[in-house]
Amino acid sequence: FANVAKMRKVYVVGVGMTPFTKPKKDPKVQPQFPELGKKAVERALEDAGLKDKRGLIEQAFVGCLFNVGAGQRILYACDIHGIPISNLNNACATGSNALYLARQSVMSGLNECCLALGVEKMKPGSLGGGGDGGATALDEHYRVMYEARGIAKAPPMAQFFGGAGREHQALYGTTDDQFAMIGEKNHRHSANNPYSQFRDVYTLDQIKSAPKVFEMLTKTQCSPTSDGAAAAIVCSEDFVIKHGLQGQAIEIIAQSARTDSPSAFDQKNKKRTMIELIGSAMARNCANDVYQQSGLTPEDVDVVELHDCFSANELITYEALQLCGEGEGGKLIESGNATFGGKYVVNPSGGLISKGHPLGVSTVCVFRSFRKFNHDCVGNWYSSMCRTKLAASW
Repeated sequence: FANVAKMRKVYVVGVGMTPFTKPKKDPKVQPQFPELGKKAVERALEDAGLKDKRGLIEQAFVGCLFNVGAGQRILYACDIHGIPISNLNNACATGSNALYLARQSVMSGLNECCLALGVEKMKPGSLGGGGDGGATALDEHYRVMYEARGIAKAPPMAQFFGGAGREHQALYGTTDDQFAMIGEKNHRHSANNPYSQFRDVYTLDQIKSAPKVFEMLTKTQCSPTSDGAAAAIVCSEDFVIKHGLQGQAIEIIAQSARTDSPSAFDQKNKKRTMIELIGSAMARNCANDVYQQSGLTPEDVDVVELHDCFSANELITYEALQLCGEGEGGKLIESGNATFGGKYVVNPSGGLISKGHPLGVSTVCVFRSFRKFNHDCVGNWYSSMCRTKLAASW
């Protein structure tokens, strides 16, 4: 990380987001992806106070899974032309990649100001995992899951994460109730989030008795398909000073991106096959990266927005981020240390489970949460102060 330390500081000075909404069978009754993306970009520029956008944004990184060339379509509508626009598709990490590349571009000195944008217009219903019958990116994952647990008649993503949850239970004694507590918490957190797809509060019994999706996972413990967009203006310290943005700039002090470790496909490690397959080691390695880059530890963290595509993944990610010891994720949620008044506040926005999960957007909208938190710590959405601005996420 010596080279990273020598590079420039990078800041987020403006963020914009649309509400996340449930996809409709008739797409004409809802905004299309160009309109969603345009709203997010315009709100980010307005938030930054950059009224004259021409010539300010030098490069854009746009995440969108389901529309080729989405970046050009959206930015042309925003009257932003001529700049390099990179369109990204990396499944649930798409928005994360957009922000990662925007920061790299500014940090290296290539650009002074970049745009990171995520946008998604999805189909209603459960997310599939297949393709056109040929090879898919998840073939090796399916092979490992088949050898470890077999394939069931259930949504494929729920099988991956529900299988990991069952494995966690067998190894560490985690209970169905502890997974359900995550669903209860996240729906409760999103009740005051005006951007959230769901704002209803449920009791633990209601979470447990919701329609079953797979294994311990009920519907209210699974992230939905969603439509929405989020954007962030990423810039250098020189840009911040030049435009007088010091009072609103949030520094990205550490960031990491990784792919699967060999252990994810190693059948010799039979005990944690599914836990490793869903990315536990990858998340742990990323966490170690950002702790080392920042000089901080898990003890310094107060607020966490993490990838809770399913309640099982949130619990397992507690351990990967080292918020607790291995096998202690169930105890963490049951103790109240993942909500307001506890040691950490995990997914104060409601997370993917309740806020929504438009695939290309999810990580970009994390900065919408923390920008609001930074400027409105005692407001309606968040009610407790934090010691640092570090967000642990993958």
